[in-house]
Amino acid sequence: MNKNLDPLNWTKKQQIIGGAVAIVLIGVVTTGIVNHANHQAKERKIEALKNKKIKLCKARAEKVKQLEKSNEADSKKLLDISEKTPTDKNIKLAENSILKVKNNEVKKVFDNQVVGIKNRVKLENEAKTAVCSYQKDAMNQDKYKTAQQAVSKLTSSYSKGLKDSLNKQLATSKKQADDATKPQQAKSASDSKAKATNTNKEQSASTGNATNNANVNVNAGTDSQSTVNNDVASGSNSYGGGSQNNYSQGGSNTSQNNTNSGTSNQGQGNSGQNNSNSNSNTNTNTGGNGSNGGDNNNQPQTRYLGWVSVDGARRYSQTFSTLGEAQNYAATTANSSEVTDLLLSGHSIRYGVEPV
Repeated sequence: MNKNLDPLNWTKKQQIIGGAVAIVLIGVVTTGIVNHANHQAKERKIEALKNKKIKLCKARAEKVKQLEKSNEADSKKLLDISEKTPTDKNIKLAENSILKVKNNEVKKVFDNQVVGIKNRVKLENEAKTAVCSYQKDAMNQDKYKTAQQAVSKLTSSYSKGLKDSLNKQLATSKKQADDATKPQQAKSASDSKAKATNTNKEQSASTGNATNNANVNVNAGTDSQSTVNNDVASGSNSYGGGSQNNYSQGGSNTSQNNTNSGTSNQGQGNSGQNNSNSNSNTNTNTGGNGSNGGDNNNQPQTRYLGWVSVDGARRYSQTFSTLGEAQNYAATTANSSEVTDLLLSGHSIRYGVEPV
């Protein structure tokens, strides 16, 4: 070992210098150690802060996630309430809740559901309005079809109860309308039948009147002929229950050899035809050329019977002095409410006029 390196061989000056150097070296080493320790402590502090920050971030993210779930759950709950009870208030609450949802995909689904609820409410209101309008005018078939179409558009499961109720209301109103229409339809059919019957009556009356007029003319002609053929000084001709006075001339007539070779005034049917009489009368005027006392030709007045029969039996009849009065009576009676009711009940009604 070198003696110069041994501290014990150093001079006092060397020892002072060596001590100072040692102190400096010790200080340097100590400072290094302290600096290292401080650096490590700082790093640990930074790590701790970093870990704390990470932990806080994770906690914050978890909180946001939980809040998002809560908001989605609240929105879903409010949407379910709006589906079952789609009031304006419930729908508005659901819309406000959806605004808090951050997930765009979930938010889009919720927004579409709100649109569906609003469209359903619109269809339900239209159906209610259409049914109400039909109920106020149940005879209107166009309103009935409109209401049916409006109700058929309620396809949502949430609208099933309302749809069933509206269909029931429609069926009830339709039945009431049909029940009310039946009497009107029956009345229309009755009116049509009555009109057709009246037309047939008028045609029958017209035909009957023409026939009766013809019979009257034939009878009148026959009466005249009978009067001529059967004009005798004493005697009378019988016609239709009435009587004809003899035609006589002024002065005295003597009837000789008054012989009837046939049967006088045998009526055949309604034609009033009479067998011709063969009279051999020799009349001698013994009164000279006296003046006639005047013509006393009193013809019987023809009367007319107006009648109405029910099922072939004459139930209503009345005799009149003129044909028009008899015709008016028969037509008026046939068209009376009493006879019309009999006709509608299935009875056979006939009417006409005939001379008596």
